[in-house]
Amino acid sequence: MLLRAALAGLVLASLTLPAQAETIRIAIGTQDTTINCAAGGLLIRELGLLDKYLPHDGAYKDAQYDIQWKNFTSGAPLTNEMVAGKLDFGAMADFPGAFNGVAFETAGKHSLFISVLSGSTRGSGNGIVVPSASGVQSLAELKGKTISVPFASTAHGMLLRAVAAQGWDPLKDVNIIAQPPEVAGSALQAGKIDAHADFVPFAELFPSRGFARKIYDGAQAGAPTFHGALVDQAYARKYPEIVVAYLRASIEANQLLSAEPEKYSELIAKVTGVDAEVNYLFHGPLGVQTRDLTWKPEYRQAVGTAIDTLKLLKKADRGLDLNTFIDDQYIRAAFKASNLDYTAQLANYAQTPLSTTDALTGKAISDFSRVAEIWVRGEPKVRHYASAQSAFAALASLKQEGKGIRAVYAQASDSGIKLLAEQAWFASDAKGQLSAFLLKGQAQQFATAQGGKVLDFSEATIQAVAAR
Repeated sequence: MLLRAALAGLVLASLTLPAQAETIRIAIGTQDTTINCAAGGLLIRELGLLDKYLPHDGAYKDAQYDIQWKNFTSGAPLTNEMVAGKLDFGAMADFPGAFNGVAFETAGKHSLFISVLSGSTRGSGNGIVVPSASGVQSLAELKGKTISVPFASTAHGMLLRAVAAQGWDPLKDVNIIAQPPEVAGSALQAGKIDAHADFVPFAELFPSRGFARKIYDGAQAGAPTFHGALVDQAYARKYPEIVVAYLRASIEANQLLSAEPEKYSELIAKVTGVDAEVNYLFHGPLGVQTRDLTWKPEYRQAVGTAIDTLKLLKKADRGLDLNTFIDDQYIRAAFKASNLDYTAQLANYAQTPLSTTDALTGKAISDFSRVAEIWVRGEPKVRHYASAQSAFAALASLKQEGKGIRAVYAQASDSGIKLLAEQAWFASDAKGQLSAFLLKGQAQQFATAQGGKVLDFSEATIQAVAAR
């Protein structure tokens, strides 16, 4: 069988191959609103991609497939159903993924972390927000305050590391409470909490909707984070070709997102209710995270850190063997079957690339450190500009023409992540060039060093218009 040949290196000797005419269940747990899992769930389901790759020859010649999908808002309940044998695959972040492995071990079973879906080797994706009216500008100002977070999530791990970096005792110096994002949104608006830590996409979604402001990005902790796919080990050993088929579907979903991020950001919005403008923050070029299916050392490290954190929380009595829990043989086989070079991608740390021209000048953009973008209402594609000055001058003209604006984006000069420009801070240098930053303090440091000044979005727009 051709696909079995592509699976060279898998240990198949002990497999029980599917019988003729067997109905094989493929039960997949997704996290639709965790939008950087889209290539491992939502898009595969909505576009019917899995059917394209399922085997129908050899031992699978007469097999029938029962594909089942179930959506979750977080990893913990998904893990419960995987351990109970109700699901075969699941998509979740490093922290709940490590908990998945521990839960399987506790039940006398094993799960495998088979692929990364999207992540940041720096830690972007998780974040902390405060109510929009709050005067808080940094994490350091939250001592003694109430911070909510979805417990046992990757954001929980990020928050604990961030608190430790401040030299605080998480049990005494801050009041950390459990709160899912759907509850935290209301609590932020009502002023019932001082801050909320969360995973993709809520640290961007809440500010986008105007009732919160992001004051901390996971990149400040320097701890890698990602979301990926897991499978029940017994299932993978019995049906390795199906595992590879699932990962090939994930590869195609990732390729589609890269080719048409606006189109699929709209589809994700239609399914989840998460605004397309926020989806583009992650899936557009130079996004908050990079879609990457390879097991980079930093992502392996993230799982190890998550296991250590679980021990500190007394959620795990014993650790997991990363060399067996993380199993890259299936994703390597999927790359090979898709005629892709896994080794080359493993060495590639570049963000999702931007290859385009400036919407004003028509010249190719080669320096991406100051790129800004405008998504005009009614236009299928985002407009790209070589600099914030150029974009903001164009923004004023677009508004004068009566154009509606969906979103304005700017690249952070320090971390390189995409920001909502209206939420960002800007610093000018001696030449008047603008650099974007997430935090006011970061912008102030830059401005001081460059002999410039700090500007908010409105002030930066006024300066750009005046200079044109």
